[in-house]
Amino acid sequence: CDDLKKHESLRKIITTLALKNEEIQNFICCLKQSLENLEVNSNRVQEDLESEFSSLHAILDELKEGMVTRIKQERASRTYELQSQLSACTKALESSEELLELANQTLCSSENDNFTQATKEIKDSVTMAPAFRLSLKAKASDSMNHMMVDFTQERNMLQAIKFLPVPATPEIHVAECQVFDNTVIVVWTLPEPDSKIDHYILEYRRTNHDGPPRAREDYPWMVVEGIKETEFTLTSLRFDTRYMTFRVKACNKAVAGEFSEPVTLETHAFVFKLDAGSAHQNLKVEDLSVEWDSSGGKVAVQDIRKEKNRTSSPMHSPARTAMMSPKRAPSARVGRDRFTAESYTVLGDTMIDAGQYYWEVRFDKESKSLAAGVALRSLGRFDQLGKSNASWCIHLNNWLQQSLTAKHNNKARTLDCPIPDRIGIYCNYEEGTLSFYNSRTKTLLHTFRTKFQQPVIPAFMVWNGSFSVQTGLQVPSIVLSGQKRNSNTSSSNASLT
Repeated sequence: CDDLKKHESLRKIITTLALKNEEIQNFICCLKQSLENLEVNSNRVQEDLESEFSSLHAILDELKEGMVTRIKQERASRTYELQSQLSACTKALESSEELLELANQTLCSSENDNFTQATKEIKDSVTMAPAFRLSLKAKASDSMNHMMVDFTQERNMLQAIKFLPVPATPEIHVAECQVFDNTVIVVWTLPEPDSKIDHYILEYRRTNHDGPPRAREDYPWMVVEGIKETEFTLTSLRFDTRYMTFRVKACNKAVAGEFSEPVTLETHAFVFKLDAGSAHQNLKVEDLSVEWDSSGGKVAVQDIRKEKNRTSSPMHSPARTAMMSPKRAPSARVGRDRFTAESYTVLGDTMIDAGQYYWEVRFDKESKSLAAGVALRSLGRFDQLGKSNASWCIHLNNWLQQSLTAKHNNKARTLDCPIPDRIGIYCNYEEGTLSFYNSRTKTLLHTFRTKFQQPVIPAFMVWNGSFSVQTGLQVPSIVLSGQKRNSNTSSSNASLT
C-alpha cells in the first residue's frame, strides 16, 4: 500500500514537472518570437521615421524653392522698372546737355540777325525737352524687407517633434451597451481626452461562453476599422450563439494602443434547426430550407425497409439522449414515425417550454399550400397542421383561390389582409400567446390566445412549393411593445383558441 502511494506521489510529481517543463518551453518559444518581433518592429519604425523625415525635408526644400523663386521674380521685376527709368533719364540728360551747349553758343554769337531766330528755337526746344517731363522719383523700391521670414514658430514646432505617445486603453461600458432587434450598440470611453486619436478599431466574435475570451474559440475575430466616434452600432446580425465578445483599441496617426478588456454581451435569441427525421418523404430538407419533392415518397420505401433491418444506432441510445439539452428535442420521427399521407409537415428540433421567442418564415408565393406555426410534440403522423387541438398555424392556400387563414382544432378564420412573402411568428409560452406578423412591416396578422399544457415546437407544412426559416432572431421591439398594449384587451380570435 505504501509503495502504491509512493508511486502515485511520484507520478504526480512527474506530471507536475512535465507540465512545468512544457510551460517553460512554451515561454521560451514566446521569448524567441518576441526577440524576432522586436528586431522586425524596430527596423520598421526606424524606416518609418526616416521616411517621415525625408518627407519633411522634401516639404522644406519645396517651400524654399518656391520662396527663392518669388525673390528672384521680385528682383527681376524691380530691376526692369529701375533700368527702364535709368535709361530714360540718361537719354533726357544727354538731350538736355546738347541743348545747353547750343544755348551757350548762341549767347556768345555776335550776329544779331540770327540771334532772335536761334533764341526762339532754343526756347521751343527747352519747352519740349524730355528733362522737364521726367519724374525724378524711383518707380521701384530697393527694399526687400517684405520678403523676409521668421521661422521662430516653425523652429519651435520642429524642436517639439517627438515620438507619439501610445494611445490609452479604452474601456467598454457594459451598462451603456444595448442588444436589441438583432443590433448591438457598443459604447466606450478613454481614461482621459486625447486629441491625437484618429480612429478606433472594434473587434467582435461570436461565442457560447460567458466571461473573458478563451484561448481556443470556434469563431474568429471580426474587425471594424476607421470608427471615428466612441460608439458603434452593429446591425443586421444573426444571433446563432449565446454571446458576443467585444474589444476596442484607439489609434493615432502612427500607432495603435492596447485592446480594452473584452466584454461579453448576451445575445438572447431563438435558434433551432429543422428536424429532417420528422419531415414527410415528399419534403426535401436542407439546413433551414424546405422544397417539395414529388418523387420523395418512391425512394423512401426502400429506406424504411433498410431501417427495419438496422440495429439500434448509438446516436439514439438512451445514454446519449440523456446528455442532450432538455430543450433540444430528440429526433424520434425516423422511418415509419415521420409524417405521412397528406400531412406534408416538418418540425423544428427545439422545444419551447418557457420564455418568449420569435422566428420568421419566407415562402414562395406560388406555393400551392403552406402553413407555419407551433405544434405539440405529440402531433400525430397523419395530422395536418391546424386540423387538431395539437397545433396552431397560419395557412396560405394558393390552390384555385388564394386565401390566408388562421387554423386550430379544425377551425379556420379567413384573414382579410395582403398576403406577405415573409411571416414573423412570436410565441410567449407563459402567457399562451402565439402571434403572426408581416415581418417586413411588423403588422399584426393574427393572434391565438390559449394556455399551453405541454411544450410546443415550431411546425411547418408545404405542398407544391418551398419555404425557408430564419432563426437567431430576437423578439423585435415593435412586437414587444404591441404585445404590451394588447395584453389587457380581449382577443378577437378567441373562437380559434
